[in-house]
Amino acid sequence: MVRPRRGGGKAAAPPLYASSGGGALFQPAPPPPQEGKQQQQQQGPRGDVPAAERSPSRAASGDDEPAAAAASLVRGLQRSLGRQLPGGASCAMRRGGGGAGRKGAKSECQREEKRDKLGEWQDWLRAAVKEAGVFIVRADSKIWVTLVMAAVAGILHWLHITNLFENDRHFSHLSTLEREMAFRTEMGLYYSYFKTIIEAPSFWNGLWMVMNDKLTEYPLVINTLKRFNLYPEVVLASWYRMYTSTMNFTGIPTKKCWSVNRGEGLSPVESCEGWGDPASFYVAMIFLLNGLMVSVFFLYGTYLSGSRFGGLLTVACYFFNHGESTRVMWTPPLRESFSYPFLVVQMLLLTYILRTQNVSRRSLIALSVSNVFFMLPWQFAQFVLLTQVASIFAIYIIGFIEASKLQKILYAHMASLGICFVLMFGNAMLLTSYYAASLIVSWGILELGPKYIQEIHRRGFNLWAIEGLSCLFGTITLKFLMCLIFGISDDAHISNLLKAKLTGYRDFDTSMYTCAVEFDFMEKETPVKYLKTLLLPVVLAIFSVIVVKTFQHAVFHNECHERHEDHFNHGEIVFHAVQLIFFTVLAILIMRLKLFLTPHMCIMASLICSKQLFGWVFCKVQPATVVIIVLAMMAFQGIENLQKEWSIVGEFSNIPQEELLLWIQKNTKKDAVFAGAMPTMASVKLSALRPIVNHPHYEDAGLRARTKIVYSMYSRKPAKEVKRKLLKLGVNYYILEDSWCLRRTKPGCSMPEIWDIEDLANVGKVPLCNLMSMDSRPYFRTVFKNSVYKVLEVTRE
Repeated sequence: MVRPRRGGGKAAAPPLYASSGGGALFQPAPPPPQEGKQQQQQQGPRGDVPAAERSPSRAASGDDEPAAAAASLVRGLQRSLGRQLPGGASCAMRRGGGGAGRKGAKSECQREEKRDKLGEWQDWLRAAVKEAGVFIVRADSKIWVTLVMAAVAGILHWLHITNLFENDRHFSHLSTLEREMAFRTEMGLYYSYFKTIIEAPSFWNGLWMVMNDKLTEYPLVINTLKRFNLYPEVVLASWYRMYTSTMNFTGIPTKKCWSVNRGEGLSPVESCEGWGDPASFYVAMIFLLNGLMVSVFFLYGTYLSGSRFGGLLTVACYFFNHGESTRVMWTPPLRESFSYPFLVVQMLLLTYILRTQNVSRRSLIALSVSNVFFMLPWQFAQFVLLTQVASIFAIYIIGFIEASKLQKILYAHMASLGICFVLMFGNAMLLTSYYAASLIVSWGILELGPKYIQEIHRRGFNLWAIEGLSCLFGTITLKFLMCLIFGISDDAHISNLLKAKLTGYRDFDTSMYTCAVEFDFMEKETPVKYLKTLLLPVVLAIFSVIVVKTFQHAVFHNECHERHEDHFNHGEIVFHAVQLIFFTVLAILIMRLKLFLTPHMCIMASLICSKQLFGWVFCKVQPATVVIIVLAMMAFQGIENLQKEWSIVGEFSNIPQEELLLWIQKNTKKDAVFAGAMPTMASVKLSALRPIVNHPHYEDAGLRARTKIVYSMYSRKPAKEVKRKLLKLGVNYYILEDSWCLRRTKPGCSMPEIWDIEDLANVGKVPLCNLMSMDSRPYFRTVFKNSVYKVLEVTRE
């Protein structure tokens, strides 16, 4: 069966980068009422267990009071622990008897004990269910409304991003090769490991292959689970193998394949739909996760603001500013698509911990687990958690969190960092990160503060300044020392990138970042977009109120303590305000990091429903009225933004790269080694399965040095020198792209200009890539050429 493709040229997708007191969901149930009848336990003449203990279900059946249910719950737990066993005395008496009937009496006793225990567990289960019902009713009489609204929000977002992705690429009609080419640059690199595991003879064989990878950095053998953040691919590959094997066993088809006519003189291709197709399964799981994330957003906004209207406002703001909030619909395999949803969960848990008076161990364990799920998929997560630790320490300095609670949170972070270090096979970047240094320094200040910092404070120094500066300079110093001790320089480019942003410093590596649009400063249009949807004015109003109340708390703390009604002591709200400052700074410096700022602004918008901040308004106006007015004003531009996203219709096609990959598969040996531009190398490894010497994961110091050698083809260096360095890397073929020689995103950002920073000796010469385009001899030989790519064979003579 032949399906024609949808017509129309591809439209370029707009990139992301061009409270009240306690929420209902998490409040513990109040203790059962103490009033009521007290059952008298009278012991019989034979020492029998009282009737109330023998039958907890009957004891609670009279009035069905929560107190009776709770009492029976405790008694059932005690019995399960063996503290009270009905019939135990009589069984003991039987065991003490003698004679031939001892064996029969013993077995009868055991059967009686089993019957008693079974009855007790049944009674305990009934009481537990009843107690759970009491808890749910008291926690929130309409909790199911909240959960249903959260589920609807998640389903809507899942449908939204799924349709946007399909409309942009017409993904369901692409061939396997086209789908792989659609995963450009680092997306293709990550997906290649998913492909490796699912195509291996077994899951464990595939896992061994990615832990002993020989293709990614030829001739090195690397453990990609240590070097990259590939646990999402490992998990999804295991799920895919289980899914397909189960469906095959049951005989249920997992995909349908079609012959798609591409037109324009191109040969038809086979396209498969359904989760049995690896790429479709991979993308579907990402979209499901990000749909669930918006459900958590609704719960987050509801809990933080204390109102479902707050959750509704959060989700609406997220949809109205969707293009500024995420790029999962355009680039699903990126690390943030897997990692960021767990940051939302982690911050919701942290909000709960900050708001709760007594922190339970389960809450801290949940926080630590969510930290692990956030850090494992993304190398940048440690920098986000650094800002989080700084925000929590800031509210500790102001006085919104006690030292003991902060210490428990730090321990949870330390535990998660240690777990990630082990799971990533001793990735040294984690231990030498600013995040790790900040945890140690913050803990040290809490431990040594009472002894040393207080002594300095008595001499007239401001306590806030002492603790703040100690944390800042201590973190920087400790980070520097740990890098010296362990000899790690992999994340040196981060410091250089910040230096380049603040001082104009430039070298080859920082120019590679700053010349990319997504690493540039925030666009001037971004604040304008926030203004049009009213997100920025609403958040600024909320932030201003928080600042005023925080100032009042800090300056007039003693007076406020005497007047409890004026006392603002909600550290979780102040934490979100401080975190907003950090996210704003990150987004201004690096436009890509808007994915943290915009969603956090949506969360902050929910606080317009907070009675702690705007209770004086709600005395005159209902919160529902305020939310409806705000949403109506936001909807004018918000709906227009959604319509722009829905109007994007295109179809992925990259015929020049398809010709290149098919030529490589047909005309080169399987061990032929390739070098070239980082995005193209990811596709060569993924689709042609050929060894490469460089790839898009630019965070490793060794890889940056390799890439610099490969990119010398776009410098002004002599061809002989470039060839000699490529031969040292073992390169057989070099893929030259003229666009990399000519394109210039802004002044000083063409590849020859970037090289002029480092290679002063050859400034003014004709770039080597221009010479190779005209004639590659005698040091290289052209073996393939089309409108975009030229394959140069590195001659050995």
